[in-house]
Amino acid sequence: MTAAKNIPISDVIAGLSIAGLLLPEAVAYSNLVGLSPQSGLVALVLGLVLYGLIGNSRLAIVSSTSSSAAVMSSGLATIVMFSSPERASLAYAVVFLSGILLVIAGLFKLGEVTHFIAKPVLKGFSFGLALSIVVKQLPSVLQVHPAHNDFFHQLWEMLQAYSTWNWHALSMGLCVFFTLQFTQRYKTIPVALLLIILGIGLDVMGYIQEWGIRSVGNFEFVLPSVSLPHLNMNSWLQLVEISLAVALIIYAESYTSIRTSALKYNDSSEPNRDLIALGVSNICSGLFKGMAVGAGYSATSANESAGAKSKKSAWVAALTVVIFLLYFRQYIANIPEPVLASIVMYAVSGHIRFAPFKQYFIWHKDRLLSIIAIWAVIIFGVLNGLLIAVIVSVLMLLKSYSVPRIAWLGRLDGGHDFVDINRFPEAVAPYAILIARPDHPMFFANAEKICHAILKKVSEQNYKHVILNLEECPSLDSTSIEELLSLAEHLQEQRIDLQLARVRRSVAQTLLYVNSPLFPQSSYHSQSVDDAVHQLESSPSAAT
Repeated sequence: MTAAKNIPISDVIAGLSIAGLLLPEAVAYSNLVGLSPQSGLVALVLGLVLYGLIGNSRLAIVSSTSSSAAVMSSGLATIVMFSSPERASLAYAVVFLSGILLVIAGLFKLGEVTHFIAKPVLKGFSFGLALSIVVKQLPSVLQVHPAHNDFFHQLWEMLQAYSTWNWHALSMGLCVFFTLQFTQRYKTIPVALLLIILGIGLDVMGYIQEWGIRSVGNFEFVLPSVSLPHLNMNSWLQLVEISLAVALIIYAESYTSIRTSALKYNDSSEPNRDLIALGVSNICSGLFKGMAVGAGYSATSANESAGAKSKKSAWVAALTVVIFLLYFRQYIANIPEPVLASIVMYAVSGHIRFAPFKQYFIWHKDRLLSIIAIWAVIIFGVLNGLLIAVIVSVLMLLKSYSVPRIAWLGRLDGGHDFVDINRFPEAVAPYAILIARPDHPMFFANAEKICHAILKKVSEQNYKHVILNLEECPSLDSTSIEELLSLAEHLQEQRIDLQLARVRRSVAQTLLYVNSPLFPQSSYHSQSVDDAVHQLESSPSAAT
């Protein structure tokens, strides 16, 4: 009784509202993957409870998401048929492995890894993924049976089957979709749940069967027991690629929603803790035969809009779902397929907008990235599309950093500041001293070019000293070290002294390990460029 009193009324209202939103989505997403509705509902309860116990965000709602369901569905389609009895075991194994990967990432403090996926890539991937989900749901709305599973073949077969479309089912699907669209501002009203109840009523009264529309059908509900799927080692290894994609999309989506709410309310953010919380939630979901779960943006936003103040709203929602499972689960069998399909299509429709890409065309930046991400998903499927999008994102980053941008520095107005001579023509370079500053960190793709550019500059004029400003280099890889040693050797042959300025502690430690006579400790230091120049100008060798 005391515990109930400690729950704010705002969290109770938010929890009930969220339960009304999440219940139909859980059933719909499990149907998308080809699993029993029980899988979606079990995952929903576990995600709400476990993240609330372990996770950091007070507003995040962890449940089945359209993105993770679509990635699972597409990934499983590459190794098993939709109706195969093995599909469920493989799906639970994917969920379990995804959780393991998320926990490992959290333990190794990889919470910021999603920053390596450019936002244009994520937006393009989400756009392509949403289109793929819509096309996969259309057969349920039209009540047709395309033979192929890929985007273009499936779309073409549905168009060819125009004469067999079920117009009652299509009308029902459109009514559900547009009702959700027009009532989206009323976030505290569980519109999707009310539409499902209406659909159940039509089925109970016999209209659904009369119109030739399929319903979800009966499913066996058993209390889930803890067990790993019985698969051979080859099957487990085969599922690692799919699990990696599912884990990546779970965290990318979750990080966005958690980070957005944290910034809005000045809450603390702990990405690695959230990784572990999401991982534990998915491990348990896989063991209890549930779906993959993540902190979806729409559910988290709805929780916030409903007035939630703490994690207790998620626990109220979990309790509501448990009560539904115990007393009302038999009505799930009466839900018409077009209703569930339309709920899924509405859930992803927010990603099918061109507005987010407009800015990239205005800025003349990253247009190609977003376009490639969209078409990669549509043409090559979700798994390969995600892989291609990530590879392109990393390659674009490497291309940008591999082109050396070196600033040649000079003293500004006789003061302590050294600036790029090309940007500030009034800056004066010190006599016989070349000062170079790479504008990107040195690494294997640009180290040789940077050192070559310095040697070329040295050949154009008589220099006695070269100062290399390494303030942009947090660390040095092996290639960079080898190139710096080669640069120092070439300069030494020309009787030119090489000094490293603004050296960070990690770089200095690396050079200590290198222990080369080309780089004595006196040749690298954390002091400013001005200090390095002053030291060289005041040394006896400078006077000669």
